Amino acid sequence: MAFEHANSAPHSDDPAADPHHVVEGELTWLVRAVGLAIGAALTFGVLLGLYQGLTHTGGLREQIAHGLLVAQIVFAAVLIMLGSIVEGFGFGLALGTRWPYTKNIVILTLRGDPEAAHRVVATLVGLVGVALAIANPVYEMFLGLGLIVTTALFGMGVLYVLAGRAPAIVHGTHGLLAYLVFLAYLVPLAHADIGLGLYLKIIVPTHALLFAIFMGGIVTGSRGFGQPIEQFAMPKRKSQWIFALHGLAGLMVLGTLGWYMPTYPVAFALVLVQIAIGFILFQSVNLKPKAPGAVVAFHQAMALLITSAIVMQWHF
Repeated sequence: MAFEHANSAPHSDDPAADPHHVVEGELTWLVRAVGLAIGAALTFGVLLGLYQGLTHTGGLREQIAHGLLVAQIVFAAVLIMLGSIVEGFGFGLALGTRWPYTKNIVILTLRGDPEAAHRVVATLVGLVGVALAIANPVYEMFLGLGLIVTTALFGMGVLYVLAGRAPAIVHGTHGLLAYLVFLAYLVPLAHADIGLGLYLKIIVPTHALLFAIFMGGIVTGSRGFGQPIEQFAMPKRKSQWIFALHGLAGLMVLGTLGWYMPTYPVAFALVLVQIAIGFILFQSVNLKPKAPGAVVAFHQAMALLITSAIVMQWHF
């Protein structure tokens, strides 16, 4: 999936696309490279799901359900990464505030519009969620489907946050829900005897992690589309206070994982790296507020790795 979208005027066939609400990102070689990586990740998810399904013990129904579950985890992670690419390369309002589709969204996706691709992959995640609820009609699969629908609805709200017509908390909630979707499918794979609700209740490090993710979304929403946070020693503006609180949330994650050592050594090490990346991202946002670049995607990838390391309890 190469992102080959021209930096041109707003899409003329979109009645909601006007100069006040449509802001298109700039095509670069890096955007193309990231687009190819996203396409490869989706292909990997399909192939891994097929392999895991075919090699899973049990009847045909169990094999289908297991294969779909594995693929869904990859798709949910790709969807989160696409969201970070949309933000990092300035495509957040590429389709304006029209949601969920434009009539030519498939063409836009093939041309490389990351925001269009984000919505198409969100649809894929939703369809797989429906298939999982049918193939394995248990509470956890219906919970995952419900979270997908709720996340999609808040995705519409994110557009209005970027357009300055909704509060930043909507953006933070959308990010939190996206990770809950990811966890809703990862937890049953890693811990078949524990549901998402019970897992989040008993695994304390997830509390700090999800709070940090929530605050990260609010940081993006509070600064507005294309606005810097600006350098500060003592916070003065609201976006600076929110960024400082996000930083404290990150330290809470580090402290919590440290408290529970040696259970989460890989996650602890990843958080140390993530904090450093966070400062780099802060500088990037101030230097290029409309399109901070690939560091946004890298920051998000680290968050996904930290989440996976906690759930899977990775060790060196």
